[in-house]
This record gives sequence, structure tokens and C-alpha cells, in this order.
Amino acid sequence: MNYAVIMAGGSGQRLWPLSRQSLPKQIIELHQGKSLLRHCVDRIQDIFSADRILVVTNAEYAHVVKEHLPELPQENILGEPIGRDTANAIGLAATVLHKRNPDAFMAVFSADHIIEPIEPLQKAVKQALKFLKSHPQALFTFGIKATSAHTGFGYLKRGENSVSKSSDIFPVEAFKEKPNKSTAHKYLRSGKYCWNSGMFVWRVDTILENLGQFLPHNADRFAKIGQTYNTDAWDETLQKEFPEMEKISIDFAVMEHAKHVYMCELDCHWVDVGSFTALADTIGTRDDEDNVTAGQTLCKWYESSRNIAISHSPDHIIATIGVEDLIIVHTDDATLICRKNDADSIKDLLADMREDNNFRRYL
Repeated sequence: MNYAVIMAGGSGQRLWPLSRQSLPKQIIELHQGKSLLRHCVDRIQDIFSADRILVVTNAEYAHVVKEHLPELPQENILGEPIGRDTANAIGLAATVLHKRNPDAFMAVFSADHIIEPIEPLQKAVKQALKFLKSHPQALFTFGIKATSAHTGFGYLKRGENSVSKSSDIFPVEAFKEKPNKSTAHKYLRSGKYCWNSGMFVWRVDTILENLGQFLPHNADRFAKIGQTYNTDAWDETLQKEFPEMEKISIDFAVMEHAKHVYMCELDCHWVDVGSFTALADTIGTRDDEDNVTAGQTLCKWYESSRNIAISHSPDHIIATIGVEDLIIVHTDDATLICRKNDADSIKDLLADMREDNNFRRYL
């Protein structure tokens, strides 16, 4: 039995003030009039029916996700008491699915992605599920064909030989962290590297075995949580055990250490929407001075260049004179203005606002 798991746990702090504590970025209608989460469900619904799609999100967003995706059963929305990175989001979903069906297969997607067209992904997921039936110990991931020497993504190094002459499935030789510019150019020139998509397919029992091997402390806690599945003790046990998990990504915890890791490469437009720059590159209109105006934003650029403007109000004009490399984001109750190079400090700004009663309501 095949299931899909969508990781939708991030609050999207780097997209404030578009995203808020009560309205995470996955729910905002950012692209083509749909939210990122809805796009994710739509691109996999031809492979997985609604009752086979699970969403792992922050517990405080569980009711928002349910309202946003009414076709999903309530029990398919798993609320994390606290964020503990991808290894534990995956471990929680795998624990639940193993209780439902120990022989289940599990495909993992992220609600942060924009993927166009969707056909290469759908074909690759079906190919991975077929491959895993004859290779049950394998862990399968997807690389994105690199189109630039991007320094903001991790990379996969593809093995030399495919699993068969007629296959485009390769072993993964290495996982590489975000490189510097010169290393990224070497990766691109070699033709052996692709961007790490953060999407996976595997048997549920296989990923739990790997978590047990490489992350035993957390695996023991998942076992305790699993023992209370479908009982009155579930919530109490989850609240007790989950916050004690080591916070770690699935790549660091498992994928970089496991032996049987395979991949295929996707040739598609792929964006990990984790910043205003990434968002603007996807939904924006660029002028001759490299200014990007996103969505229905009304903006008059005068002697300005390399800026980004995003507004919730199509009848509100943003006008600039002689500015460069700025991010300008306007909503009904908040406006952000910062230099592109300072965008990583948005989280620090929000932390500072959280300490001041006058600003907390804007978070």
C-alpha cells in the first residue's frame, strides 16, 4: 500500500510579514492563486488518494491545515508538539504508517516546493515505487537537474553506472552540503551533480530500521509513541517524548550514512520557497533594471535597480526613487523594508519583536 507524506512544519519566518504565526507560508496563496500546500497535494493526487496522504505540521497549525485540505481525514494530519527537523517529522509519520500497515511504502514531499511541470515528478515517483518492490532495503531520493552553480542548495553526486542499461536510476555516491561559488561551478561542469530535492521514497519498515541504526535515541522514543497509537495515551506520550528528540535533518541522520541509497534526476523547474528572493524568482515580473514585481503588486520604479516588491493590495502603489537591492513587502498591517543581503536577519527581527508587547500582535 502506497502513502504520501507532506512535510509542512515550517512557520515561514523568512517570509514575514506575508506569513504569520496564525497563517504559515504553506497556506498563503502565493502562486497561481493557490497555496504551496494545495499545489503539493494537487501534483501527487493522481498517484495517492486523499485517504493515503498524510501531512506533518506544527500542532498549532493542524486545524488550519484541516480547513485548507478538507478532503484529508482528520487522522491523516499529524501535529508535532515542537519542530524537530525532517528526521523526526519523517520518523513520526513512519511510526504511524507502520502501525497502519507494516508493509507500506512511503513517499515524502515538502510543502515548500514549486515544481513545474509535474509530469517528470509523477513519472519518477511511480518508477521509484516499482524499483522498491524489488529492492526493499533501498532508500530512494530525487535529484534536480542543476541549471546554475547555486550555492543555496545541497547537492547529490550521482554514481557512475545505472542499475541497468535501460534504467535512469543510479546509486548516490555522496551527499554534499551547500558549496561555495567555485565548488558549485565545479559541480556544474562535471555533470555528475544535481541539486538535492529533499524528496524521498522508501518502505516504512526500512526507514524505521535506518533510524534505529543511526539515530537510536530518537528511535526508542518513536517506539514508545507507537505503542500508544490509537489509544487515549497518544497525546500525552507524544507531548512527553517528541520534544526530547535530537533535532536533526534526515540527510544528516540517515541518508549520508546509509548504504543502499539510489536516485533519479528530475529535469524540471524546481524552487524551494524559503526566501523572498526565491519567491520573487517564481512569481515575479522582472524589468530591464532587474527589479521584480510579484503578483498583482503595483510598483513604480524610478532610477532603481535589483529590487523586489510584493504587496497584498493591488490598489496600493509602491514607488521608489534611487534605491537598489531592497526587499519591500507590504500587507494591510505591516511593511518590511530591508536590503537583500540582510534578509537572513528577519528571524532576528521577529525574535526582537516577540520581546516587546507593542509588536507581538504583528507576528
